[in-house]
Amino acid sequence: MRIGLAQLNPLVGDVDGNTQRVREMMLRARNDNVDLVVFTELVITGYPPKDLVLRSQLVDRNIAAIHQLAGTTKDGPTAVVGFVDRNNEKEGATLFNAAAVLTQGTIAAIAHKSLLPTYDVFDEHRYFEPAESSTTFELQSKHGPRKIGITICEDAWTDETCFAGRRYRRKPVQELGKAGVDLVINLSASPFVVGKQAYRETLVSGHAKSINRPMLLVNQVGGNDELLFDGASFMCDSAGRLVHRAAAFREDFTVVEIDTNGACRGMLQPYPDEIASIREALVLGTRDYVRKCGFENVVLGLSGGIDSAVTCAIAVEALGAEHVLGVAMPSRYSSDHSISDAEALAKALGIEIRTIAIRDIHTAVERDLAPHFDGHAPGIAEENIQARIRGNILMALSNKFGRLLLTTGNKSEIAVGYCTLYGDMCGGLAVISDLPKTTVYDLARHMNEHAKREIIPLSTIEKPPSAELRPDQHDQQSLPPYSVLDAILHRYVELDESVEEIIAGGYDAATVRKVARLVDLNEYKRKQMATGLKVTSRAFGIGRRMPIAARF
Repeated sequence: MRIGLAQLNPLVGDVDGNTQRVREMMLRARNDNVDLVVFTELVITGYPPKDLVLRSQLVDRNIAAIHQLAGTTKDGPTAVVGFVDRNNEKEGATLFNAAAVLTQGTIAAIAHKSLLPTYDVFDEHRYFEPAESSTTFELQSKHGPRKIGITICEDAWTDETCFAGRRYRRKPVQELGKAGVDLVINLSASPFVVGKQAYRETLVSGHAKSINRPMLLVNQVGGNDELLFDGASFMCDSAGRLVHRAAAFREDFTVVEIDTNGACRGMLQPYPDEIASIREALVLGTRDYVRKCGFENVVLGLSGGIDSAVTCAIAVEALGAEHVLGVAMPSRYSSDHSISDAEALAKALGIEIRTIAIRDIHTAVERDLAPHFDGHAPGIAEENIQARIRGNILMALSNKFGRLLLTTGNKSEIAVGYCTLYGDMCGGLAVISDLPKTTVYDLARHMNEHAKREIIPLSTIEKPPSAELRPDQHDQQSLPPYSVLDAILHRYVELDESVEEIIAGGYDAATVRKVARLVDLNEYKRKQMATGLKVTSRAFGIGRRMPIAARF
């Protein structure tokens, strides 16, 4: 039996475009003499469709697409395609997260997702009704019938060895094993998180071994708003051995074979290491967000610092140098090396850079505000004026030339409010907003190694970080060392540990309380930040929903 794994990069809501890509893959599968081709979860609508599924027109069009695709299977192969199905019962949610089995010109079976996640970035109970039983179908292959069991993404995430506690009462994979299937397939849209691929493979390996049947997972690829999908579809044989892995971070069509004795044959494409996977995820997410939102070009401020340098390098890899404009905006506090580092970066990347000095604008604003600030010592308000002048200039260039503005703030700064609303937070996409500062430095070094040359100036990497909003300013005057800050933030934000638990872990009590207080106080800023690309287990925005007016 030859099985095609079709990992596509769908555009959410583009039923016609997604259906055409499915049709093309089905033709490719036919030409490769495949018996069965498996697509990803909700590939017809794209995942996650969110509240678009509340629009009946979208649901109707996606169901019509399934019927159209069924008509193309008269000459094979059988296809399993993810889509949104209607629930015609009087009780329960009106929709199902579904997979259709298309064969011999008809819809032979429809499977509905059993386990609906409602944690982290997921909210599927808002839209879908869970299935009460698992679905199988019989595949007529060249070597006789094979019984195939269908699972959809979360249906497989039930192994106790991978979870501290069970989330669900049912175990669909084990149910299918008891039903005597020859193979379990999983249509997935599993978002990227650093290290998650190894977790997925361990999960599926355990399932395959426990039911003594091979299991494959076909995963979506591409960026859809905050969420990034890494593909890397794979298969484990009945002993739990990984026998096949498709490409990561790009569309791919690969074929695995199961012989009459149940032996599985495939190929293992490499999966990038941790820091390389972050780079590839952010490049893919930036490219898809820009292109899927209808933009071709981007603009960003270049301060000579590490954050804007890494953001710019990602944008160039994603879009090409000709589509990236950098803007240096020196003030009277800017050091000479800030401008020279920004210019060196632009030259190394081959992008256009423009310099717009803000000294005169800043002086004029301070002059006009002076009567109203009289009697008050200069402070953060004056510093923020500079940031907001820069944000205004960047937004003007964005509006005038139709360039999407990229913001350059990192997770550490955003966590503690070391950023300015309507200033450096202006923009449409926050590329590195889920990267702790220490990871930004790691990524900068990796990008130079990957390019085999110095694209990010060494001076940018080595100099002390500074916002340069006042004379001789350095980040560590206001914040703990980033190695300490990031460790505390990881425990407080991503692990949800209490202040007391973190202190018990050996951290200075006053520092922990200060950091936690800053995180809590600055929730209002994060509610207004640009869409950020998620790469860690807990990102600000869609993955962390905290109240603003609260006391805890």
